[in-house]
Amino acid sequence: MRRTTEQIIEKICFFSALISGFITCSIFLFLLIPGLPLFRGGHFFSILTGPWEPGLGQFGIYPMISGTLAVTMLTMLFAFPLSLGCATLISMEGNFRLSRLLRKIVEMMTGVPTVIYGFVGIFLLVPLVRNFFVNGGSGMCILSAALMLTLLASPTMILLFCDSFSRVPHSYGDAVLAVGGTEVQKFLYVTLPCSWPGILMGFTLALGRVLGDTLVALMIAGNAVQVPGSLFDSVRTLTSHIALVFAADYNSPEFQAIFACAIFLYFFSTLLAVSVRLIHSRWRINT
Repeated sequence: MRRTTEQIIEKICFFSALISGFITCSIFLFLLIPGLPLFRGGHFFSILTGPWEPGLGQFGIYPMISGTLAVTMLTMLFAFPLSLGCATLISMEGNFRLSRLLRKIVEMMTGVPTVIYGFVGIFLLVPLVRNFFVNGGSGMCILSAALMLTLLASPTMILLFCDSFSRVPHSYGDAVLAVGGTEVQKFLYVTLPCSWPGILMGFTLALGRVLGDTLVALMIAGNAVQVPGSLFDSVRTLTSHIALVFAADYNSPEFQAIFACAIFLYFFSTLLAVSVRLIHSRWRINT
């Protein structure tokens, strides 16, 4: 009976993985087929590197690519140390009630709708950036979007980091304390090295969420089609561009160009996921 149950569970897991792979491939085909005219005409590379000027017949997405990378990189630069510090505080806090309260607050933040972050950014963050910085411009810029996306992505990383820390065997830490080590030494030399695969996974999931966010970037980044030159420049991300151009004529080059945005996001996310899997697999082999 137990063997039969295990076989049923194994088949369910296999079919679940098969369905997930089928859906992933179907999404890629959905993006590829409407984008075939771009490949047939040899315009795909020029679309990736050219400017967006529909009035002149140029439908390049390079300004959106540069804007997306600028917002994403700045967001992760803010979010990663903040998340690691909060997770460390929650995990090392001796007061159980305080640690549990902080974790509950973080868990509550993960359930806040993205549009709420956008409204808070418009009415609170954007005026602060505009008034605090001399060259802040309108306040709808890379910096504002990155700060708000930091609040959006950090709870995911914090929870995953905490779970990764908690999976480290307590005997490892007890051994450090037994030879005269401190709590800080235990964390730096035992907890962090043993939990870095979970940290990497949390970083990757948060990066994917930032990369795929639409509402915050659409509401706060400014939606200016330009290559950014500073943190206070308004930009348009790839996801925002897809949302804004989606109402165009189906057969127009303008509409077809948004599939180049989607293909770029798809390949970037896939490359990111595969890289994490390879790093994790190599780590398991080496250990």
